[in-house]
Amino acid sequence: MNSRQREFLRKRAHELSALVRVGKDGYTDNLGQSILDAIESRELIKVKMLQTVEVSKRELAETIEEKTKCEVVGIIGRTIILYKPNKDNPKISEEVSKIK
Repeated sequence: MNSRQREFLRKRAHELSALVRVGKDGYTDNLGQSILDAIESRELIKVKMLQTVEVSKRELAETIEEKTKCEVVGIIGRTIILYKPNKDNPKISEEVSKIK
């Protein structure tokens, strides 16, 4: 993914509210499943880190990216923006693929 595509996705995510919240336990299998369920139909979501999270936002973003195969588009404050194209029912991914 190139920088223009990331910028487009960050702009699209601006109006979204966080669907998943990460608590003091950090990444868990249940959290991963919640992210996958939410991103399956939307392709683009925000994950909010609560104040009690003990790992850094970069570490958490890398863990989420590795475990869920989602792409981290950006990190703004304590909010991580995730993207994963849906091959069966594309919504945003069609627009992203047109950006060069």
